[in-house]
Amino acid sequence: MIRVSLSKLMASVVILISLMTPSIIFAQTEQIKPTPPPIEQELVSEGTFAVQLVSALGLKPTDDEVEAENRLGDLGIAPRNGWIADYPMTPDIVIELQGAVAGAADAKRIALSRDEALKRLNAAAGEIGLAVIPYTAGTTYTAGPPSCETYPNPETMQQYYDEEEAPVVTYYCPPPAYYDLYAWVPCPFWWSGFWFPGFFILHDFHRIHHFHNRVVVITNHFNDVRTHRAFRIDPVARFSGKTFAGIGVPTTRGFISTGVPHSEQRIFNGPSALKAPGRVFAPPAGRPGVPTFRGGGIAPPAGGGRMGAPPAGGGRTGGGGGGHR
Repeated sequence: MIRVSLSKLMASVVILISLMTPSIIFAQTEQIKPTPPPIEQELVSEGTFAVQLVSALGLKPTDDEVEAENRLGDLGIAPRNGWIADYPMTPDIVIELQGAVAGAADAKRIALSRDEALKRLNAAAGEIGLAVIPYTAGTTYTAGPPSCETYPNPETMQQYYDEEEAPVVTYYCPPPAYYDLYAWVPCPFWWSGFWFPGFFILHDFHRIHHFHNRVVVITNHFNDVRTHRAFRIDPVARFSGKTFAGIGVPTTRGFISTGVPHSEQRIFNGPSALKAPGRVFAPPAGRPGVPTFRGGGIAPPAGGGRMGAPPAGGGRTGGGGGGHR
C-alpha cells in the first residue's frame, strides 16, 4: 500500500508541475517584456565611452579620455568625424562605431573576431542605455520626423519639459513650444525591439552632468582659449560628415578646418575647466533646415516595426546617471 501511495503521489506531482509550467513560462515572458526608452536619453560623453570601450575590447586600460581616444583612433576605431571628448554619445555614433569596430576586427588590428568585438561593443553601449541596432533595410530616410500631432502622452511630455528642462537627446517629438530648439537626425535604428526613424537633439547645448559620481561636461561648444575663437558642432552636419574633425580621423579632407594647428587635441579634447559654464538652448531665429511642426513624415518599416512610446511616468533611465541641473 505504501509503495502504491508513493507512486500515486509522485505521479500527481509530475502532473501538477506540467500544468504549472506554461504559467511559469508565460509569467517569465511577461516579466522580460521590453520597455521603450525614457523621454530623455542618458547623457554619456564620447570621452567617457572611449575609456569604457578600451577596456571592453581588451586593450590596455586607461582613465585618461584623450589617451583612450588616441589609442582607439590609431586602430581605426572612431566615429565618422573622430572622437570629441565632451560631445554626447547618440545612436548614430554607436552605429558608426559598430562599423569601425567590425572593420578593425576584420583587418586584424585587434585580437578579437568580428562577432566577439561587436558583442563587447554592444554590451558596453547597452550599459549606458544605448542598446542600438542599425536599421539595415537599405533605405535612407531624409524626410522630416513622423507626425508630431499624434505623439503619445502629450500631457506627460509637456510636464516633463516644463519641470525637468529640455532633454539634450530624445527619441520622441518635443512639445510644440520646444520644437524649434531641436535638430532632427534621420538615422533609423532599433532600440530593444522598438523602431525609431531618427532622434532629436538640441541645436545648442552645454550641460554640467553627473555620471557615476563624476561631474562631466556635455556640450557641442568648444573654445580655443589661445585665439579666443568658439566652435560649435552642428548635430545634423556631424551626421552627414560636414563638420570639424576630432581624434582618430584618418584624413581631415572634407572636414571643416578651424585654422588652429592640432585642433582636435587643443579644442575638441581640451580640459573641461576651460569651457565656460552655463546652458545654451535657443537657436537663431529662422535657422535653415529645421523641420517644421507638422503631420506626415516617415512610416515605420514593414514587417511589424513600431514606433516606441515613452513610459507613462516619463521617468529617466536609472543606470549611471544623476540629475543634470
